[in-house]
Amino acid sequence: MTLPPAASVHQSPVTFYNRWQAANDWLARHQPLWRPIPFMEPAPAWIRDYPELAGWLEALDDHACEYLEENLAELSQNVARFVPDLAGYPDLIAVPALATTEESRAAALAEVAAVDMPGRKREQAGAFSASVRPLTGPVLDWCCGKGHLARTLVGQGAPSVLGFEWNPELVADGNRLAQHYQDPVTLRHQDVMAETLTWPGKVHGVALHACGDLHRQLIRRGSAEQTPRLSFSPCCYHLTDHENYRLMSDQASQYTGAVTLDRNGLRLAVQETVTAPARVREQTRQISIWRLGFDALQRHLRSVDSYLPVPSHPGRLNAGDFRTFCAWAADKKRLELPENLDWQHWLAEGERRFQQVRRHELLRHLFRRPLELWLVFDYAVFLEEQGYRVRLGAFCERSLTPRNLLLDAVRVSD
Repeated sequence: MTLPPAASVHQSPVTFYNRWQAANDWLARHQPLWRPIPFMEPAPAWIRDYPELAGWLEALDDHACEYLEENLAELSQNVARFVPDLAGYPDLIAVPALATTEESRAAALAEVAAVDMPGRKREQAGAFSASVRPLTGPVLDWCCGKGHLARTLVGQGAPSVLGFEWNPELVADGNRLAQHYQDPVTLRHQDVMAETLTWPGKVHGVALHACGDLHRQLIRRGSAEQTPRLSFSPCCYHLTDHENYRLMSDQASQYTGAVTLDRNGLRLAVQETVTAPARVREQTRQISIWRLGFDALQRHLRSVDSYLPVPSHPGRLNAGDFRTFCAWAADKKRLELPENLDWQHWLAEGERRFQQVRRHELLRHLFRRPLELWLVFDYAVFLEEQGYRVRLGAFCERSLTPRNLLLDAVRVSD
């Protein structure tokens, strides 16, 4: 099997290991800027080391925050006035585009055939499919859901697709859709993490947004079976059974300066979403203010300046008020609230902290894509170690999905 034509894709001669090492060392140098979680730490140590940077960030108005959140390369150049090493951010995160917008749109399922398929998912599947053409053999769709990607791939030349999915209801619905549209797609109820899984011969394994250990299982199992080709877009790196992340490739694992990540570090890599509806954004803002107000209050009442984790709250509290939320949170943490509390004071403190957190998070968000690439470069090195030729790029624009990286690995003939 050969790689798809790549006339529009330029892969740098720098090796994936070189790029992983560069990302690793850059992240290691700047750990004080991205390790502290602003929601938990009102005064991270970097504020003392970079007081001018802290002052600049905290002086930003809401409009500037929104603009820079959408233009992180520009943010990096502003921050580089205080931390010069961040000027290299655009080059560090650069990856080629794997398909044009026109190719992606043409590859998407026709809307009339995209039953039960949200518009954004339809476009993502089209962009993914356009990026992995040509399709020359049978395909295995890993964690396939209802088989929307599988049916899209058939439209782009896949002769047949077998899908693995653990949810039997999705399997039944997907098979009905495939039969209705006469697509050569068969979905099978399968736990892909099961040791008893039987790999279906020489297939092209694909996965669009398989989460955490699920996509890592595809990489390990597919390469162990010497499958001819693996194409996948990873997602939700933090969904893993391990408390601390384990690098996959031998080269990265043996590097003495390798960054260590727990789940909080992994979460940062996926802490980006496309714009939510205004109602959802406002509700999220309100709850964040309440949680931060309660955090300030509990530090005061306990005389302990440390974060106290509060569990997810029931939806009914969204329609309540700050005092009701605090009563619920205090009950969960077995904390007694005095009768004479100045609720307006602590709500105002929550609002102040929310503005601060937003600006400190802006700095931290510069490290999301480098962390994600640190993970994905390691995947690429692992696949090269298993005998694959690998290309990496973006299969769609960030506005369609922030998780737009795609690894395409073709096994080199012996």
